[in-house]
Amino acid sequence: MATSRFLAYVESRKNLTGGALGLAGLGLTFAGVAGPYWPVVVVGLYGAGALIAPPERVAPPDFPDPSSQLDEVRGDFGTLRTYLADIELPPAAAGRLTELTELLTALLDPGWVAEVLAHDPEGVHALSRAVRQDVPEAVDTFVRTRWWTRLTPGTEPPERHLEHQLGLLQEELVRLATALRDTEARRQESHTRYLEDRAG
Repeated sequence: MATSRFLAYVESRKNLTGGALGLAGLGLTFAGVAGPYWPVVVVGLYGAGALIAPPERVAPPDFPDPSSQLDEVRGDFGTLRTYLADIELPPAAAGRLTELTELLTALLDPGWVAEVLAHDPEGVHALSRAVRQDVPEAVDTFVRTRWWTRLTPGTEPPERHLEHQLGLLQEELVRLATALRDTEARRQESHTRYLEDRAG
């Protein structure tokens, strides 16, 4: 531990700047300017260099690449589809869920959508939240509530809430898909202007 700290200081900006000024002090000594006080001049210049050196830049944290996060979400989506295959839903809710899973499949498929998503951390987060939390939670809540509804007839059918929740999730993902399409359209327009400027 002490050795690594020592090596870190040897390579630090403070040591390098101080060393450069210390060498300048030695140059002054050989030129006859420092006189008998040359050790004080060299040490003083080294200390001044260490003080005025810019602070060390702390490296930013190395977060995972959004494209690798998409790979993880794809894997979780496969797990979610396996779970959903075993759930029996009323026809209207099942239709909503099918539309939603088709939209998720299209957004998670490798290709240009994934390339655009890789530059949109919020979009990756929205997909991750939908796959890992929103959809399974909505379906699981429906399954549990449906069981209680059988014990207390006359209450509001839980499938209405499920249909509404799945519809809201679909709207959110449609907005995401629209934003990705608009991003790609702007990129294409920008490239067209670049080519026009280069040609002109």
